[in-house]
Amino acid sequence: MLISINEQDYRPVYVQIVNQVKQQIQDGSLKPGDELPSVRELASSLGINMHTVRRAYLVLRDQKLLVFRLGQQARVARLRSRPAGSAEVAAVIGERLQELITEAFLLGLSRDDFRQIVDEQITIRTKES
Repeated sequence: MLISINEQDYRPVYVQIVNQVKQQIQDGSLKPGDELPSVRELASSLGINMHTVRRAYLVLRDQKLLVFRLGQQARVARLRSRPAGSAEVAAVIGERLQELITEAFLLGLSRDDFRQIVDEQITIRTKES
């Protein structure tokens, strides 16, 4: 697992870690059952506070992407066998999607422009995995 922190990124460090782990699960670099470095190891390698890494791991656990077992390192959880229901989708990505829609509007993008960008990103992500 390769994680890097971008000091110029406006997002908190724990969010950067969460997003990079998610991307690595999505692209297949991390597979179900793979162990992640311990909180102490990752914090040390990144030069950050252990609590920051722990927070990222807890977010990933709460999103059911990591599994913790007593005395073992965190592992990537099994992937869903079925897609999430509409209520869960709305709860998980609805607010963030609304933020992106607002940003697109403020950048002067039309609905079609926004949809095209989303379609292009989906195409890129599915080619990578």
